[in-house]
Amino acid sequence: EQIGEICSILCQVVWIPDPEEVWKSAELLKDYKQGDKVIQLRLEEGKELEYCLDPKTKELPPLRNPDILVGENDLTALSYLHEPAVLHNLRVRFIDSKLIYTYCGIVLVAINPYEQLPIYGEDIINAYSGQNMGDMDPHIFAVAEEAYKQMARDERNQSIIVSGESGAGKTVSAKYAMRYFATVSGSASEANVEEKVLASNPIMESIGNAKTTRNDNSSRFGKYIEIGFDKRYRIIGANMRTYLLEKSRVVFQAEEERNYHIFYQLCASAALPEFKTLRLGNANYFHYTKQGGSPVIDGIDDAKEMVHTRQACSLLGINDSHQMGIFRILAGILHLGNVGFTSRDADSCTIPHKHEPLTIFCDLMGVEYQEMSHWLCHRKLATASETYIKPISKLQAINARDALAKHIYAKLFNWIVDHVNKALHSTVKQHSFIGVLDIYGFETFEINSFEQFCINYANEKLQQQFNMHVFKLEQEEYMKEQIPWTLIDFYDNQPCINLIEAKLGILDLLDEECKMPKGSDDSWAQKLYNTHLKKCALFEKPRMSNKAFIIQHFADKVEYQCEGFLEKNKDTVYEEQIKVLKSSKFKMLSELFQDEEKALSPTSATPSGRTLLSRTAVKPAKAKPGQASKEHKKTVGHQFRNSLHLLMETLNATTPHYVRCIKPNDFKFPFTFDEKRAVQQLRACGVLETIRISAAGFPSRWTYQEFFSRYRVLMKQKDVLSDRKQTCKNLLEKLILDKDKYQFGKTKIFFRAGQVAYLEKIRADKLRVACIRIQKTIRGWLMRKKYLLAHLGTLALTSVHLPLTRSFSCESTFCLLHKAIIIQKHVRGWLARVRYRRSLKAIVYLQCCYRRMMAKRELKKLKIEARSVERYKKLNIGMENKIMQLQRKVDEQVNHKDYKSLLEKLTNLETTYNTETEKLRSDVERLRMSEEEAKNATNRVNMLQEEITKLRKELHQTQSEKKTIEEWADKYKQETEQQEPSEKKAPLDMSLFLKLQKRVTELEQEKQSLQDELDRKEEQALRTKTRVENQEEPPQSTFYCIIRQELESENKKLKNELNELQKALLEKSSPVVTAPGAPAYRVLLDQLTSVSEELDVRKEEVLILRSQLVSQKEAIQPKVSNSLRIQSLQDYHMLNEDGELWLVYEGLKQTNRLLESQLQSQKKSHDNELEALRGEIQSLKEENNRQQQLLAQNLQLPPEARIEASLQHEITRLTNENLDLMEQLEKQDKTVRKLKKQLKVFAKKIGELEVGQMENISPGQIIDEPIRPVNIPRKEKDFQGMLEYKKDDEPKLVKNLILDLKPRGVAVNLIPGLPAYILFMCVRHADYLNDDQKVRSLLTSTINGIKKVLKKRGDDFETVSFWLSNTCRFLHCLKQYSGEEGFMKHNTPRQNEHCLTNFDLAEYRQVLSDLAIQIYQQLVRVLENILQPMIVSGMLEHETIQGVSGVKPPGLRKRTSSIADEGTYTLDSIIRQLNTFHSVMCQHGMDPELIKQVVKQTFYITGAVTLNNLLLRKDMCSWSKGMQIRYNVSQLEEWLRDKNLMNSGAKETLEPLIQAAQLLQVKKKTDEDAEAICSMCNALTTAQIVKVLNLYTPVNEFEERVSISFIRTIQMRLRDRKDSPQLLMDAKHIFPVTFPFNPSSLALETIQIPASLGLAFISRV
Repeated sequence: EQIGEICSILCQVVWIPDPEEVWKSAELLKDYKQGDKVIQLRLEEGKELEYCLDPKTKELPPLRNPDILVGENDLTALSYLHEPAVLHNLRVRFIDSKLIYTYCGIVLVAINPYEQLPIYGEDIINAYSGQNMGDMDPHIFAVAEEAYKQMARDERNQSIIVSGESGAGKTVSAKYAMRYFATVSGSASEANVEEKVLASNPIMESIGNAKTTRNDNSSRFGKYIEIGFDKRYRIIGANMRTYLLEKSRVVFQAEEERNYHIFYQLCASAALPEFKTLRLGNANYFHYTKQGGSPVIDGIDDAKEMVHTRQACSLLGINDSHQMGIFRILAGILHLGNVGFTSRDADSCTIPHKHEPLTIFCDLMGVEYQEMSHWLCHRKLATASETYIKPISKLQAINARDALAKHIYAKLFNWIVDHVNKALHSTVKQHSFIGVLDIYGFETFEINSFEQFCINYANEKLQQQFNMHVFKLEQEEYMKEQIPWTLIDFYDNQPCINLIEAKLGILDLLDEECKMPKGSDDSWAQKLYNTHLKKCALFEKPRMSNKAFIIQHFADKVEYQCEGFLEKNKDTVYEEQIKVLKSSKFKMLSELFQDEEKALSPTSATPSGRTLLSRTAVKPAKAKPGQASKEHKKTVGHQFRNSLHLLMETLNATTPHYVRCIKPNDFKFPFTFDEKRAVQQLRACGVLETIRISAAGFPSRWTYQEFFSRYRVLMKQKDVLSDRKQTCKNLLEKLILDKDKYQFGKTKIFFRAGQVAYLEKIRADKLRVACIRIQKTIRGWLMRKKYLLAHLGTLALTSVHLPLTRSFSCESTFCLLHKAIIIQKHVRGWLARVRYRRSLKAIVYLQCCYRRMMAKRELKKLKIEARSVERYKKLNIGMENKIMQLQRKVDEQVNHKDYKSLLEKLTNLETTYNTETEKLRSDVERLRMSEEEAKNATNRVNMLQEEITKLRKELHQTQSEKKTIEEWADKYKQETEQQEPSEKKAPLDMSLFLKLQKRVTELEQEKQSLQDELDRKEEQALRTKTRVENQEEPPQSTFYCIIRQELESENKKLKNELNELQKALLEKSSPVVTAPGAPAYRVLLDQLTSVSEELDVRKEEVLILRSQLVSQKEAIQPKVSNSLRIQSLQDYHMLNEDGELWLVYEGLKQTNRLLESQLQSQKKSHDNELEALRGEIQSLKEENNRQQQLLAQNLQLPPEARIEASLQHEITRLTNENLDLMEQLEKQDKTVRKLKKQLKVFAKKIGELEVGQMENISPGQIIDEPIRPVNIPRKEKDFQGMLEYKKDDEPKLVKNLILDLKPRGVAVNLIPGLPAYILFMCVRHADYLNDDQKVRSLLTSTINGIKKVLKKRGDDFETVSFWLSNTCRFLHCLKQYSGEEGFMKHNTPRQNEHCLTNFDLAEYRQVLSDLAIQIYQQLVRVLENILQPMIVSGMLEHETIQGVSGVKPPGLRKRTSSIADEGTYTLDSIIRQLNTFHSVMCQHGMDPELIKQVVKQTFYITGAVTLNNLLLRKDMCSWSKGMQIRYNVSQLEEWLRDKNLMNSGAKETLEPLIQAAQLLQVKKKTDEDAEAICSMCNALTTAQIVKVLNLYTPVNEFEERVSISFIRTIQMRLRDRKDSPQLLMDAKHIFPVTFPFNPSSLALETIQIPASLGLAFISRV
């Protein structure tokens, strides 16, 4: 009824049954009405037909889902859930998208591709590790990850149940699940348990797998492997249980099949020396290996497989002796199969004498030939009274031989399983486990026997458990969402299980028949008929047979042939043959049968505490009384039933996860889908039952946010409320009137089948109407424009034509009519031409105006779009193709031959021109340098000549002075001799006299210098070549006269004072006269005072005279006449009578020099002050610009980020102020030290004066005055940039500076790299002391301390960044101050003085470089761990541009919502984190080049993780998602530009992601598109391009899927490209890091150690 209503509304496409394709798609041509018996349909190929409804059920054909829903990851996301929808979805994914995995609720459906796919590497494992199951594309790794996560989260054991028929890929799936656990969890010990777990696979495959017609590596036994984990969820061990080994394969193989692989591996390795004793040969030689006629598998080398098997055995602890024992037994089985029998009569047979195969068998097994030969042809019969030995027929002997071979092989199989379990057993207590069940799926063949019966019985049990689990999950979901629960009717196969295992069931009757002496298959069949026929609806009897029965299983009806059931259930072997083997000298063989009598029950525990379910031991027909246990008498069916019950108990105690393997075709063709075979298996594996249970309730489930995002287009603005739940309720009540079609849960909306398709149809119609409205409006506007243009043209033509017509009236006469017509013809032609030209001109003008107007509008619009995000939303989809086509045309032109030749010629000419130009330029430069050298040489010669002349003058002057001094010395000697008596009388006054005498001498010297200067001036005047005409006497002569008079008077005055002093000194008086206070003493003091005052006055006069001389010199004409020169010479001689003029002149000269030096110093200080002010202005401008930029950036940030940025800026500003204050403090310290030195000098002088005064004081006066204490301060040394510490303080230094240091405080408050500078200064002092032990100890402790702190806090980004920066700075310091020339280029002279002098630390530099590399790699891992959770959410899932992406219906495995909820990461989160990384590294003073490498690595990780997730997520491969990715990448590039990191190479690492986003957006239809894609995607591998095209999924109905032919075209074009076959990028790849030398300009002597570091025990040197 519901489907009919939908059909009448939608005119949907339906599915109808088809004998070939199972289901065919057909379009409904006529609306269905209630009561119609026929439906009008049209098939896809165009054929129309009438589909008759079933008159009984009147069921309508199932509806087809909209194309937008086809290809979903989860089948439960389909709106219509039924068999054809499931089959079609699987086919589309498998054939079109090459996807082998699909979810169906809780089940993973795996289709065998029969081709090796690159989706199981370690990179794929890492990609799925830690991800939610619904976030990634379906995969066996996703199921394994879910099991591993639930085990850790829920503290509950897990099971992965892998089932499917032979050849479906069960073993491979189980193997990959175990590989995932081994890779993700790792091992808890050094024993590599995970490797042992994986090593068990090749062993078990070699002894338990064989080639069948359906599978080249078919598992012929079932196994359940428990992988044990400890409390930290690391693998500690494993245990294996096996089920129902197919022993019959040992002795028989069907056509095109093989025996177990191990036999063929032995035969292929027969030539090995160690195998010579086995006497093996080709596989075709042995009866047990040649029956199938196919001893070789294509692509498999049995000899290499043998090597792998032996390696696995060694890894699991099976030593070489045991391995050779295994191979001996296996070889013996092969030789036993070649034993032949000869018939004596119908009831007896014999073996030929010394039969070679039997002889070899007995030699290998270590048994007697006669005994084995005898018991192979005889058997023992025991009665109550006697025992008989009876010969057996040839057929019975062959059967007995085969039974013995099967028994030996089963024993060996169990022995190997036991040893594998011992090797995998853990001594550590197991906390939890994950079990992997690899068991046969439901089987049905033409002939079904005991093996198929047991297999199908096991599948019945598993299906029951599966149904109950699905039912339970459905119930829990409804209860959690508070949806009313209605009982869902689902198939319960308990009646079928009771038919098999209940009392008087099939197995019970079979065991009872086996106990009968004359029991047979026929009698057992009759008992079955009598017991169950017509009493059980699931049991039937075939019409044409009395030896078969039919059971209605959950999947299908199966007919079993009773023949062989009893024999296989009893598994008979003769006990006498077993006794012979027990008596073997071969120790290992006897071990196999030692537990024959004490076989353990499957329910009993092994010594390891495990439950063994693999006991399929074969029993002899009759055991000796007292030796045979009860278990030994149990049949195979009984043991299997017990094992199955224990398995179900284990599975029920765990959380199950289901993997259903599907075999797509019976011919092993890659990616070929046979619908018939697929449907059979889907019915058999329970997938359709899961669908039926889900469809019975509310299969489609949406969260409120997802529903709102998808169907927002159906709402009006007034309908949107702040409460999303109420908004969705209001919309649904309007759209779906029947409230039974949906239910509102707590977090989700539940829909019945078909309702999502109905909503999708309404949404598509709404979008279609909107598109039509847009088209209608644009087309109307275009037509109106066209009409207005035509109308304007018509009006223009009319306005020109009417006046001309009226001018020609009817007044013309008839005779002129003919002429008038001629004139009219020409005039009209002319008028028409004029009108045409005018109209054409007007139209062209209008076009120009219109185009100008449109261009202006477009320019305005483009300007607006360029500043808005909207331009990214309206990018032309085909623009990329146009660009590519233009690029291709340019490339073609570039590749043109003529163009190439011209380009080469032009290049050659340009090269020649450049070389000639460079040559000429170098010649000109060389000539210019030669000219400069010549000029310099000439100037140098002139300077040398002047220097020689000057030196000669100085020599003459020195000689004259020498003579003068000698004369003065003689005169002084004479005077001294005359004054000796008076000196003896007045010793105190003589000192004063000597001082005065010294002052007189100085005056005489000044006089002599003035004389010399005057002579020099005279010579300059004589050399003047030009003469001056007769002129008036210059004012200079008058000036000289005045000076002469004043100097003569002053000279007389000085002479008189000198005479008075001499008289006073020569007076003979007592010592009292010369004592302080005496008249003579006072006279001397007064004279000394007056002389000092007079000297000061004269100095001032000299300064005045100096200035006047300079002004007069400027006024004098450059040419002086001879008369004037003579007059000046006369004046000079007159003035220089007493020689005083020289003194004055010398004083003026010195005064001039003093003034010039003061002027220069003032000018220099002024320039320095001006330069400082300019620098300060420039720094203020830069600071202002930077503040403005920061303000603009802060205004663009959100409020939280704005606060964070302002705080960061304030911290930076305070840091800079701290640095400036420290520099000022250092300058003040220097000033204080300088003043202290000056103070010491002054104190010393004062002390000397006090001593001199003490000599003049009497002893009595000394006693009376108190003695002052003398302060002698310690002389301070300059800081040499070294730090000294005691040897015992080294641990404290490492502790305070490395282990206990908090990077955040140091980075903010102190200079970057301070710990590195402190450590290096300590190293410098140890080097200064030449203490090699101290250097070695300090460096070793430093390196170990850094390693220790990184091991302790290695997950903190700030800590790792801080020590990476300091390690690099320490390394740079060791290089900068090493003394090597290559590292000293940028040093200051002071820094070169600080170089190490005694030790070469190159080896330690290498150790530090290695340490820095390790820290860098750790830093990369830390930032990767921080960014990893953000990347996928921020780059892929979050809608940065809201409204572009559409949310498709989710399945049971819910995807992560693309809507940003609280706590989800966005692109802003990534950018904020990048800002944090960058600011931390800059604060720590990390080298800029190293920051660039870190940023490059960060962007590579971001791009790789994003691309890998894109390649593993079908729901992300759409056009709109490509736009989102490109916008996100542009934001990252903008961040690089803001940080000036565009040249770091980070942008190039995003190129693969950019090209993948472009690939999602470009057109994908024609060959030109394929060519453009191939040329565009050069950073993507072929596998990645094909994967993206296969995964491309339309989000809206207006998009189209990529056709298979287009993908094949791409593959053909890229077949010659040589790139990696790997699908995913290596996200763990780390680029090689380099540490470019970066010397520091910081002077070591200026570094201050803050008290907060606690390094007071270190002293500065």
